[in-house]
Amino acid sequence: MTDEGAIQAALIEANAALAVGEIPIGAVVLDSSGAVIAAAHNERELGNDPTAHAEILALRRAGQALGSWHLDGCTIAVTLEPCTMCAGAIVLARVQQVVFGAWDPKAGAVGSLRDVVRDRRLNHRPEVAAGVLEDECSLLLAAFFAAKR
Repeated sequence: MTDEGAIQAALIEANAALAVGEIPIGAVVLDSSGAVIAAAHNERELGNDPTAHAEILALRRAGQALGSWHLDGCTIAVTLEPCTMCAGAIVLARVQQVVFGAWDPKAGAVGSLRDVVRDRRLNHRPEVAAGVLEDECSLLLAAFFAAKR
C-alpha cells in the first residue's frame, strides 16, 4: 500500500472518531507486506482514558494481531503527527516507518516540537514520511475545532 493509501485508511478511522464526538485522528498499522493489520481512532472521551490516542490503540491491536509487541517491519500511518507519548511507543514497538498527514506544532514529536523518533540516543529510529495528504488531514481537524468554538 502506498503512503497515500495508508493515510486514506487512517482518514476513514478519523471520520469514525468524528462520528462519536472524538477529536478526528485515525491510525492504521500495516505489516511488512503492506496489509492493514490494525486500525483505531481516538477514544479518550469514550473511555475516559488520556492514553487512548489512535496510535496507542492501533499499536496494541497490531501487537495482538501479530502475537508480539515487536512490530518490526511494520508501518504506522496517522492523520496527525504523533505526540511525545505516541512517538515513544512507536520507538519502543520498533515500528519501521511512521507516515503522518498534518503537522502538530503544539505537541508534535516527529519533527515539530520535538523529534523523538530520530533521537540518536534511542535504540531504534523509524523512517518518517511527513505531510502525506496534509491538506485533507488538516482540514478535518480544523473543521472539528471550528465547530467546537
